[in-house]
Amino acid sequence: MSRIKRGVTKHRRHKKVLLAAKGFHGSSHRNYKWAKEALIHAWSHAYRHRREKKGDFRRLWIIRIGAACRASGTTYSQFMHGMKLAGIELDRKILADMAVRDEPAFNKLVELAGQQTAA
Repeated sequence: MSRIKRGVTKHRRHKKVLLAAKGFHGSSHRNYKWAKEALIHAWSHAYRHRREKKGDFRRLWIIRIGAACRASGTTYSQFMHGMKLAGIELDRKILADMAVRDEPAFNKLVELAGQQTAA
């Protein structure tokens, strides 16, 4: 039996890793061993940060809604409580967008929420 030479497979695997490591600094994009190590870290960070991004955006929306509420003379927590009592089920993404782009409509929501908490 003839022996199997693995050169082609190895070159393909190395090429795939080095192409994925394109743009990395130093030997991390030239040296297969270091490129593989750098990719393992990069992919694990990317996986984790895709999940963290959801929380980051939620925090951003809450900050924007809170700033718009304070400009209207109320607090974020009072506003959200009033919204819940009024039965208005808009999520924070939409509320933050309204606070930035459509201030008059957001102020009407603040008034509605304020009426619910005052009553």
